[in-house]
Amino acid sequence: MRSGPALLGAVSALAVVGATTAFTLGTPSPAAAATACEVGYTVNDWGSGFTANLTLKNLGTAPLSGWRISYTYAGNQQLQQGWNATWAQSGQTVTVTPATWNGTIAPNASISAGANFGYSGANAAPASFSVNGEPCGGTPPPTTPTTLPTTTTSTPPPGGAPQLHVSGNRLADAAGAAVTLRGVNRSGGEFACVQGNGLFDGPMDAASVAAIKSWHANVVRVPFNEDCWLGLSNVDLRYAGAPYRAAIKSYVDLLHQNGLVAILDLHWTHGVYTGNSSACSDVNATCQKPMTDSEHSVDLWTSVANTFKGDNATILDLFNEPYLDRAVSGSAQAWTCWRDGGSACSGIGYPVAGMQTLVNAVRATGATNVIMLGGLAYSNDLTGWLQYKPSDPAGNLVASWHSYNFNTCSSSSCWDSQLAPVAAAVPLVAGEIGENDCASGYVTGLMDWLDRHQASYLGWTWNTWPCTSGPALITSYDGTPTAFGAGIRARFLAAG
Repeated sequence: MRSGPALLGAVSALAVVGATTAFTLGTPSPAAAATACEVGYTVNDWGSGFTANLTLKNLGTAPLSGWRISYTYAGNQQLQQGWNATWAQSGQTVTVTPATWNGTIAPNASISAGANFGYSGANAAPASFSVNGEPCGGTPPPTTPTTLPTTTTSTPPPGGAPQLHVSGNRLADAAGAAVTLRGVNRSGGEFACVQGNGLFDGPMDAASVAAIKSWHANVVRVPFNEDCWLGLSNVDLRYAGAPYRAAIKSYVDLLHQNGLVAILDLHWTHGVYTGNSSACSDVNATCQKPMTDSEHSVDLWTSVANTFKGDNATILDLFNEPYLDRAVSGSAQAWTCWRDGGSACSGIGYPVAGMQTLVNAVRATGATNVIMLGGLAYSNDLTGWLQYKPSDPAGNLVASWHSYNFNTCSSSSCWDSQLAPVAAAVPLVAGEIGENDCASGYVTGLMDWLDRHQASYLGWTWNTWPCTSGPALITSYDGTPTAFGAGIRARFLAAG
């Protein structure tokens, strides 16, 4: 889906959950039985800054309202930006108070919040925490922040997310059982960072993931931004490079811990394109471009693959929606450009990295993750996908298809002629499905077809945007569906 800056301008920052260093404080204070609590504090540290993640669990028997967490650093840590709560700092003391949606914590429930800090020298963990002026108990053990791994093998985090591979025309888990993915897109990571509005759009904490899971979803697609991942100079340092990578990695870990597969989708990329259907004339990754770029995309996928290799519950979607067919002449040239890049892509305006080059970059790291490849016409055209399919030594390629009611291929007759041959040969994942009429009639018929062909599908998008501005599944991050989302939710629940 082409995310529009006007639609996405108002951004709420959100939680980065999971970390490389952790301890939990949790013995309830006898003097504060009404607010018995447990505080968790974890850190992703990259040497000159870090992401701090806080959790607050209510161990009492009554709801905890109007909570206020306070703690003190011993060094020169300086607050840069917080999310999922209101963060403030006075001297070395940090206070965290509720956002508009998490001011009350039910018994045995918890909230999560996060923030980025800069520092120099030592980065010792806080010695204690208080909640509403009372100690929350316990003393943390000594801890040394660890460096965020970005170029080493990732060990799959604990949880029930299946480790996937391709088996014939189906995805399969480690035991060989067929897996059909049904889930949602979680937009925000592709635009908020480059617009200077934060890391994501809306909450990305445990409660929001639980809401997704309550729909019986088993996968979340996470769009991300090339410039932000690589930390290019056009992006605010608070949201670029190590902090951004840590946020994406932490969210993926949280999904896995909840049994959900993650799909990492390269959504916005570098390069100047001013031709047919251009979304912007900016060289930076501030809009959707027709194809990946040779300047940065190979480095990008090398880094991502190194970060997530060994974690085959994460699928790599190499490029969101190619539309290079708008710039080159004829179907054969368009598909050749798609696969090979380079000289086959005259008319694009910047050097293109083809899908084969990107597959090679991923596999050169040793990563065997399943790879998704979207076709032409904003991933709505798969007519040349089998003929131009790149070579993959791991044998783990999946066809990615997007379908909206306003696309060219939006009828069952088109699906039968263009999609069915692909679905018979390789796994088919409809990475985005939706409609722009605030209803679910189109996607209901589409899901019927996809179910008959044992294909996977994900609704666009788990964001609380007005449905008149584009497909939105929910009206609230607690999972309350729109009329469009209700149709998708009903199908997920029926599938079990």
